[in-house]
Amino acid sequence: MDLFSRSWTALRMAVAGLSDEDFARPSGCTGWLVRDLVCHLVIDAQDVLITLVTPADTAPTHDAVTYWNVADTPPTGDDPLDALTVRLAAAYGDPGLLTFHLDDVGSAAGRAAALADPDLRVSTQDMVLTAGDYLTAYVLEWTLHHLDLIAHLPEAPEPPAEGLARSREMLEKIAGAAFPASFSDRDALLVGTGRRAPTEAERAELGSLAAKLPLILG
Repeated sequence: MDLFSRSWTALRMAVAGLSDEDFARPSGCTGWLVRDLVCHLVIDAQDVLITLVTPADTAPTHDAVTYWNVADTPPTGDDPLDALTVRLAAAYGDPGLLTFHLDDVGSAAGRAAALADPDLRVSTQDMVLTAGDYLTAYVLEWTLHHLDLIAHLPEAPEPPAEGLARSREMLEKIAGAAFPASFSDRDALLVGTGRRAPTEAERAELGSLAAKLPLILG
């Protein structure tokens, strides 16, 4: 629960530190500008709020790792929700309005997470998880999107080290194999999810794991 809060707070602070010009820069999400990504974070925060007030009375069906689906192909931007996100982001016009909305809804999501009983069973996307597992899954979401946010902003702050480490651990469980020890947590996440291609040396170190990559999470 604490790691969710630290990861989410760090990501929101990174957004708050952006200049207006930064919102028009590309993000690490293919086809999305930084403003599109920030708009997606608003939607993510709404999802957290909705899920934490959607209790379930059946046994959990998923945990923080099995929450994630691995797709066969990367997103193309043709998905209706992806297209809506881009249009909605553009409609804000002033980046300050988008930042304000993220701070408003994002703060509420952070408070709701802090107040949640980790053993509470919640429902989302036809899955039942404990609130603790649901929020742990979002550590990976926040960490990857933090890396996306700063992909072309070298001066921006990095995600928390503990969030990177926990996200790597979850990604390795999803992959069913560990990344080489020579890979930093950041590089394991970027290469593992296809956010950058491995170098020839990295591909050799990956061995049989290379055939499973990239893991397109959704």
